Amino acid sequence: MNGSAKYTAPTVLGIQLKRGPQGLGFNIVGGLDQQYVLNDSGIYVAKIKENGAAALDGRLQEGDKILAINGQKLENLSHSAAVELFRSAGEDVQLRVQQRPTMAMNGPTSSRPDGESSVSSLGILVAVLGAAAAVTFLYMRFQPQLRRHF
Repeated sequence: MNGSAKYTAPTVLGIQLKRGPQGLGFNIVGGLDQQYVLNDSGIYVAKIKENGAAALDGRLQEGDKILAINGQKLENLSHSAAVELFRSAGEDVQLRVQQRPTMAMNGPTSSRPDGESSVSSLGILVAVLGAAAAVTFLYMRFQPQLRRHF
């Protein structure tokens, strides 16, 4: 079926980062007191900082769930406790990360076989209908005057 979505299972991987001038180069959200995902107190990557350690490495992505830092699981922690673990993790930091699930599309994502957007077709249709309405209005308005000249 064209346009059908296939979900890939989340991948868990280990990422080693070296703390740089901007720290590890990402912000986190989540925790027991600040759930980012409903019914999940996990710690998630909120933002990757440009030119930071995480951005330069390239594997950590926004939305990834951080499972552990230097072997310490990030389960049942408040947000501030997780932040403190990151701050005190040292210069070389080992992360265990569950990448967010991705959605792969099978075939064209458009309902049209040629892959073009139907938005432009809708715009043309509205313009044609508007012009037809204007012509009809003018014809009806000036119809008595047109009959006199013929």
